[in-house]
Amino acid sequence: MTYPSWSYYPRNTRPPKWATDLVGAVASHHSEIDTAPVRADGADRLTSDYVLAKIRSSMEAIGYTVESGKQASQKITRPVLFGEDGRPQISYDIDAFHDELGIAVEVEAGRGSNGNADYRDIVRTSLLLDANFFVLMMPISYHFKSGGRPQVVTGYANSRGQLDAIYASQRLRLPFDGVLLIGY
Repeated sequence: MTYPSWSYYPRNTRPPKWATDLVGAVASHHSEIDTAPVRADGADRLTSDYVLAKIRSSMEAIGYTVESGKQASQKITRPVLFGEDGRPQISYDIDAFHDELGIAVEVEAGRGSNGNADYRDIVRTSLLLDANFFVLMMPISYHFKSGGRPQVVTGYANSRGQLDAIYASQRLRLPFDGVLLIGY
């Protein structure tokens, strides 16, 4: 199987070079962030901050500005609405942005794959100004215990199903030129 798993939308559009470049950047960190197997090192319980830290330098090398921490100066904040005197009135924090191409990136992990974070990310990122493309990164699988029993959530497959439905039904039109879903 190819790593990482990925899908580009709409399905009738050839994936652009930036998409394959980003997939390649993620692939270069395969051993550090792969969530498909249950691993003794706990890699199936990665946080989104951990994943983002591992791929940050590779993303920066291809033009992305990437969140580097939780302090205001380390976050990537993008405007949604402007208010008085042209100042941003509503803004959202995202994980990374490519200014030249208008690519907004959100990385989810663990509970994000189990808590409908993909819906939230799709809606919130749709509201960002200058976001021409959207990238959503989800774990291939998230392993956890509930009531002492092992459970697995297939975040990438679940998000792929959501995006397949959105694009196939055409009842909800996303404001992006394209969406890249990456399963790590």
